[in-house]
Amino acid sequence: MPVMPGAEPFAHDGGDTGVLLCHGFTGTPQSLRPWASALAAAGHTVRLPRLPGHGTSWPEMNRTEWPDWFAEVDRALTELVGRCDRVFVGGLSMGGALALRLAQTRPADVTGLMLVNPAVTLGDPRLKALPVLKHLVPSLAGIASDIAASGSTELAYDRTPLKALHSFVRAMREVARDLPQVTQPLLLMHSPQDHVVPVASSELVLARVSSKDVTELLLERSFHVATLDHDADLIERESLAFVQRLTG
Repeated sequence: MPVMPGAEPFAHDGGDTGVLLCHGFTGTPQSLRPWASALAAAGHTVRLPRLPGHGTSWPEMNRTEWPDWFAEVDRALTELVGRCDRVFVGGLSMGGALALRLAQTRPADVTGLMLVNPAVTLGDPRLKALPVLKHLVPSLAGIASDIAASGSTELAYDRTPLKALHSFVRAMREVARDLPQVTQPLLLMHSPQDHVVPVASSELVLARVSSKDVTELLLERSFHVATLDHDADLIERESLAFVQRLTG
């Protein structure tokens, strides 16, 4: 299946500090490309993989599930651990959930977490119908480009594949359940105006992780895809400062 132009993965070999970035549900590496480029320009080794089923077509994504997406970021983390002295993991939305799961399952391999509007709960009662609805309707309207900045567009599907969404919803429950297992330093950046993931999701992460080193940053000028929004520069600066502080 051809990959959309601009949806390709990003990789940069730099110094001994590695950073793995994870994009969101129905999105592509394009949504995190500026963030990845800023980290690479600072001399870090960066990996931004394209998750299976993303960046091609939503019907193909409907044939993939959370284990497929997690396996891809797990593989990328293994590569970075093999070449770097320490590795940070960041993510947007579902990418934040993937990052948290890596921290939960491989604590010795994750030095710190950088999350933007992480999705560990969606709080939508309609999701209870997914086990049945996914067999009746293959997709619903998309969730892409929740961005305040005019002229900025997220490269993502215009449909939400429901079998894939159900897989993600089930996985979110496990990630939320195991939040106390997260002990790494955490930089959590979230938008008070987010039309995709409720603020309660970030609040849940902050309330339940066991991390002692926690920084919360409000992205006041941005919507959900803050990495392409007015606060993109702020995310990049704070991430670089976070990595620098923890690596000396």
